[in-house]
Amino acid sequence: MLLVDGEELPLPDALSDWDYQMDLALRRIVRIDPQRARAESGLPPDAALALTVVWTATGSNLRAPADRISLTGPDIRDCELTARLRGIDLGGNLIVDTALVLAESTDSGAPASPRRAGSVLWSDRHSVRLQGDAPQFPMAVIDFAHTSFPNDAAWHLQIQNDLLGATMGSMLLLVNEVNSATTTAFRNAGKPRQVDRAILAAVYGDVARVMIEHALRHSDFVDGAEFPPETLGHTLMGLLHQLFPGATINDIQLRFERSASIFASDLQAAVKIFQDV
Repeated sequence: MLLVDGEELPLPDALSDWDYQMDLALRRIVRIDPQRARAESGLPPDAALALTVVWTATGSNLRAPADRISLTGPDIRDCELTARLRGIDLGGNLIVDTALVLAESTDSGAPASPRRAGSVLWSDRHSVRLQGDAPQFPMAVIDFAHTSFPNDAAWHLQIQNDLLGATMGSMLLLVNEVNSATTTAFRNAGKPRQVDRAILAAVYGDVARVMIEHALRHSDFVDGAEFPPETLGHTLMGLLHQLFPGATINDIQLRFERSASIFASDLQAAVKIFQDV
C-alpha cells in the first residue's frame, strides 16, 4: 500500500507525477504461519525466522533494507511492514522485495533444508515505475549555511567522476532554500511566471555548462567511447551531441582548451539561453 496524506492506496505500477522532492511511505501486512513455513522447509520447530523488506532504485543505483520483523514461536500472526523512502534516493524503477528468511544459521533439520542465515524461504516482488516515461533531474532544496558552499549561492550541481555510474546516482542539483527567487521558480516550474522562466533558463544553462565541462575534462570521454544506457557517460555524451550536433568530441575539447570564456558563450548559444523568456 502507498500512504498518501494518511490514506492507503494500492501500490500502482507507475507514479507519473512523482519527482525527487516526493518521499514515499509504504505499508504492507503479511500473514505468516511460522510453524508451517518451518515444516515445509524442513527446518526444526525452533528455527529463527525473519520477515524483511529491501528496496532497490534503478535510477540512483541504490539498494537498502527498509524493515525487518523477527519471528519466534509457532503462532500465526499478521506482520505489518513499513518503509519511508526519501525521494532523493530514488528514480527509475522502484523495486520492493519482501522475503521470509532464515534469521540464524542452523545445523539441524532435514538433509536438504536451508542452513545459512539469510536463506530465502519465500519472496514477493513489486515494481513501480517512477517519473513516467521522461527522466527527471535529481535535486534537493537545502540550506547552504550547513554546507561548504557559499551562503549566498543560489544553486550547486554535484557531479561524480565515474562515467559508468548510474546517472541518477551521480548527479544532484542542490538549491539553496534561503534564495527565495530560485526556490519559487522551481515550485512554479509547472506554470512559471516570466521571472521564473528567466531563473530556470539560467539554471539550465549553468547546469549544462558544468556537465559539458566536466565531460571534456575526463580522460575517458573521447570519440568512439561507448557507455551503457542510464550511465553518467551516456547522459553526458547525449547532451554534448544534442548541443553540438555533428561536432566531434576532439573538436569541442580543442575549442574549450583554446578559450574557456569563448566556449562558455558557445554553450549559451547552444542552450538558447533566455530565448523563451
